[in-house]
Amino acid sequence: MSSERLAPLDLAFWHLESDGHPMHLGALAFFAPAEGTGGGERVLELLAARAAAIPRLRLRVRDVLLPVGGAAWAADEDFDIRRHVRRLALSADDFAAEATAIAGELMERPLERGHPPWEMHLLTGGPDDDFAVLVKLHHALADGMRAVAIGAGVLDEIAGARSARPRRSRPAPQGAWSADPRRLLGFARDRIDDLGRAVGVGASVVRASRLDPRGLPALTAAPSGTRRLGTAVLDLEDVRRVRKAAGGTANDVLLAIVAGGLRRWAAERGERLPRTGPRALVPVSRRRPGTPSGPSGPGNTFSAYLLELPVAEPDARARLDAVRAVMDRNRAAGPLRGAGALAVLADQLPPLAHRLGTPLAGGAARMLFDLLVTSVPLPRSALSLGGCPLGAIYPMAPLPRGQSLSIAMAVYGGRVHMGLVADGKALPDLDRLTEHLGEETARLLDLTLR
Repeated sequence: MSSERLAPLDLAFWHLESDGHPMHLGALAFFAPAEGTGGGERVLELLAARAAAIPRLRLRVRDVLLPVGGAAWAADEDFDIRRHVRRLALSADDFAAEATAIAGELMERPLERGHPPWEMHLLTGGPDDDFAVLVKLHHALADGMRAVAIGAGVLDEIAGARSARPRRSRPAPQGAWSADPRRLLGFARDRIDDLGRAVGVGASVVRASRLDPRGLPALTAAPSGTRRLGTAVLDLEDVRRVRKAAGGTANDVLLAIVAGGLRRWAAERGERLPRTGPRALVPVSRRRPGTPSGPSGPGNTFSAYLLELPVAEPDARARLDAVRAVMDRNRAAGPLRGAGALAVLADQLPPLAHRLGTPLAGGAARMLFDLLVTSVPLPRSALSLGGCPLGAIYPMAPLPRGQSLSIAMAVYGGRVHMGLVADGKALPDLDRLTEHLGEETARLLDLTLR
């Protein structure tokens, strides 16, 4: 692990970061108390011990001589779990609202780059000893699926299974691939295929770029460096009933709900609705079945689709139909085609290109899309920490440069939990947007079940 080089996309995320645009993702989890937990100090000790036992969380990024511009994961010789796991006592009457506000402020702060790039914050002071845990992981350290694996590693069910599982020795390294002509030929074919795919994606990116983006003004406002977190909860059964009546996938329904929520929110603000857009980037996992997604698996592995959210369409059912049509075309083409497959390009660039070019290219994101909308898969079983059941969990995605809003969604306990990360000055009324998402769900349900 200590000699593992950063994958191209991980390296891109590492160099894309700036003080005003931290590239960490996260989650805010709320737990109910349980008898015999021993209070906040007991939970803090448990959280620290389990996090320290995850090998990947002891690694930091270091520069390497070769390849030029590259970086690798190395063990942090000065690792101190107290630097990464902290407790913050709250005293507000509305614990959930205060924890959400504090989480937004904590998401503003970039992670310390000289040490393993992650933090966990225990937020205590809820009624009857309720508490919350905020997890921050740099995007170079984890994509959505690996972040789930790392975060789940501190929970009772996963930590218990890990301690009971016997350690497996790593398989001995195979002989050099160049010794087998057939493997060499296969490697060459794969690289040619990758290069051809990258050229096609590059052309799609150029065609899809907009020199003068005209979405909702708040979504492309000048960045302030501030962060605000909003949360929304939808009934999963409502989403499934709409999907069953209208067709498509549950994700199509959720994207239509986002479109309708944005339409309601913009109308309430008095903003003029654009004829097309705003354009959403919808990440898609590229992990193959059987590919490790745990804390020791490969680096970031995903692509994305582009979708014009039909906010100008006044009819909720027509909005859903429009989303379905575009997503059907995206799925038919596959995640490795089209302008959304930016990760394919990142995989083909040498490390020096990421080091020099990524910071300059970061501002180009707004030319391609206006907001990020992503789904994060969670374990289906009930989860707990120190015997305290997990009640709600809100995933959070980073804000690329030039973006003011990202939306992440996760299904847990029969509900869809939505975490909205926004620029605090561009979207001071983020709570209104979260309310409109619930209203749009009810409207879609009413229309499709008539």
